[in-house]
Amino acid sequence: MAKPDRLSEYLSDEPLLWSGRKCYLGLPISFTRYSFDSNKLYVKTGLFNLKTEETLLYRVLDIQLKRSLGQRLFKVGSVVLVTADKSTPNIELKNIKGSERVQKALSNIVEKERDEKRVLGKEMFGAAGAFDMEGVEHPIDTV
Repeated sequence: MAKPDRLSEYLSDEPLLWSGRKCYLGLPISFTRYSFDSNKLYVKTGLFNLKTEETLLYRVLDIQLKRSLGQRLFKVGSVVLVTADKSTPNIELKNIKGSERVQKALSNIVEKERDEKRVLGKEMFGAAGAFDMEGVEHPIDTV
């Protein structure tokens, strides 16, 4: 009888909600692939030497949509994520099709993940070291 694999209980079979490629002239002819499921964003790059980065979506602090004139002509855009992750503080999903829909979907998922994990904005900023609170009066301190 086969022994159960202990590692399999930690593997997630979460279905991908979106996947896309970096486009050139509106065509997906690059070796950079982006995808996300309900709690992680994946960026895979390379042809021979593959690199995969994953970021937990509840750690995203800000989401921006950038569309230059050239990108609008080819119906693509870039979604920029500012995260509390030390290894990848800024992630740019470059030249992707349906960038507005991807940005809205990511925004909704990030909010849902934060609510589920009960993460407050101030905890995220403190984790990222995004700003210094020295010299700021807190309402509790002034009472």
